[in-house]
Amino acid sequence: MSSMTKKIVEFDNLDNFAALCGPHDEHLKRLEQRLSIDVLIRGNQVTLSGSTDDVDTGAAVLRQLYKIVSQGHPVTIGDVDRGVTILGQNPSESLSPNTEVKLNSGGRVIPRTPRQREYLDLMSKYDLVFALGPAGTGKTYLAMATAISALLSKKVKHIILTRPAVEAGERLGFLPGDLVEKVNPYLRPLYDALYDLVGAERGQKLIEHGQIEIAPLAFMRGRTLSDAFIILDEAQNCTIEQMKMFLTRMGYHSKVVVNGDISQTDLPPDRPSGLEHAATVLDGVRGIGMCVFEESDVMRHPLVQSIVRAYNAERLRYQMAAEQESR
Repeated sequence: MSSMTKKIVEFDNLDNFAALCGPHDEHLKRLEQRLSIDVLIRGNQVTLSGSTDDVDTGAAVLRQLYKIVSQGHPVTIGDVDRGVTILGQNPSESLSPNTEVKLNSGGRVIPRTPRQREYLDLMSKYDLVFALGPAGTGKTYLAMATAISALLSKKVKHIILTRPAVEAGERLGFLPGDLVEKVNPYLRPLYDALYDLVGAERGQKLIEHGQIEIAPLAFMRGRTLSDAFIILDEAQNCTIEQMKMFLTRMGYHSKVVVNGDISQTDLPPDRPSGLEHAATVLDGVRGIGMCVFEESDVMRHPLVQSIVRAYNAERLRYQMAAEQESR
């Protein structure tokens, strides 16, 4: 059982300290809540009281988030949550971003977890990257940021966004409207990321000028995709045949990012996920990057981590039961 202790953490810049504390000190209140410790502010000092392990974790979170603020990056309640989770598991881990995506507009996107940093590094290093993991871990957003940065810096000529339209059985002809209107509902997360990164007006102009193409997965067959940054989103809903077809479309001077969560496939029970199959078959193949996100990387409400964890545990129990029945 951890003993009780008290620790004082002092900060040298009042403006940065105010940013660290957050509006109405909400970041410090979150730290109290997550670690069950008492946090007292006096001037530029914070006194933490509670169990030794929790106080040490709280002090480490404050110091690292203060360093991030001092580097000019904003911090949020979500950063407090991730700091508690990451440093609680590994006190030697760093929360500071050592890589970022710069946009021509002057904006920048920074990774919030070690695996997000790994993901950005993989997209920089490899032409084909798989990103697997639960919803809310930034797979789509970081891929979009990297793609837009590559487009605006003229490293690629256009961006192709695609995903399987499982709910329509890929029979897009039965849906009203033209091709883009048929696929739009399925690509909403990609649009949201695009508009958040460059603004709705500029994003729409990029689409109108053909620099960003929306293409349903069913329409990729027979093409060679060169000089492009291609993002396949929700790839867990690809069949094995679709995944092979897509991966073999890759041309020269292109980058491909394949995102998905194999625990949320919408395919019929008798159709194995092409993403899960590809991750197994291509694991270890030279020139392919593989990033696996976990619950601790979830960027949404803290409850989402608990929800993902509970569903993963249930999925594991189901698999173990199925294996026992088959013996």
